Amino acid sequence: MSSEPRDSSPRPDSLPDLRYVRELAKVLRQNDLDEIEIESGEHRVLLRRNTGIEAAPVAARPVVYEAPPAAAPAVAAAAPAAPATVPAAGTFITSPFVGTFYRSAGPDTPSFVEVGTTVQRGQTLCIVEAMKLFNELEAEFPCVIEEILLDNAKPVEYGAKLFRVRKL
Repeated sequence: MSSEPRDSSPRPDSLPDLRYVRELAKVLRQNDLDEIEIESGEHRVLLRRNTGIEAAPVAARPVVYEAPPAAAPAVAAAAPAAPATVPAAGTFITSPFVGTFYRSAGPDTPSFVEVGTTVQRGQTLCIVEAMKLFNELEAEFPCVIEEILLDNAKPVEYGAKLFRVRKL
């Protein structure tokens, strides 16, 4: 028996490979699954699509929020004007990751979309770099880009609104 202290921290070669996790995310997206869980020995990988119930940033696709229908205006009190930095009501495509927002594939390439662009389901909208992985965010439905809410190469949080769109 060895009298050396045992290091209980995981070795890098024993952790699941990020390429493997990315492939699992692709399977999740392509097969429209809500969850994939793989267990092997001491390791467990769980990928779960954001269903709106959980707040964990495990989604492999952009989250889409729609504004509720406009309420009837109150007669007694007038609402103050909204600050200019608040996006207008509508349908939003948000970031499923914490990372960096990129409008194009590279500094010398054109943006994936511009304001007024009509996009089809599956068309790339932007890239969010998360943990050195460049994740292309694709449109989940046909729409028109009405507003791009972030500047290129800016940090984004999970759930940050990236685009205001109009569904077709």
